[in-house]
Amino acid sequence: MVRRWVPALVLCGAWWWAVLRLVLTPAHAGVVEGAVAAGGWGLSLLPVHVAATARPIGVFDAGTSLLRRATVRVRRAARTWRRRRVAG
Repeated sequence: MVRRWVPALVLCGAWWWAVLRLVLTPAHAGVVEGAVAAGGWGLSLLPVHVAATARPIGVFDAGTSLLRRATVRVRRAARTWRRRRVAG
């Protein structure tokens, strides 16, 4: 647990330091502070809600056979392509 929290707290502290330095003393802030602040802000925009779920939903739902059929077609095409490549 320490392996996860210590780096997170260090990075969070560096981000806050950069943001406060940019806000309070913009004349003395440099490129590093700007990069750290922009990078941390950019990370906050990552779409965390698209993480994998236990059960897929939508068009490729487990109840439909669309995903199975597509997988079979792709595997069949790959097998055919490999045979042609080896034979040719």
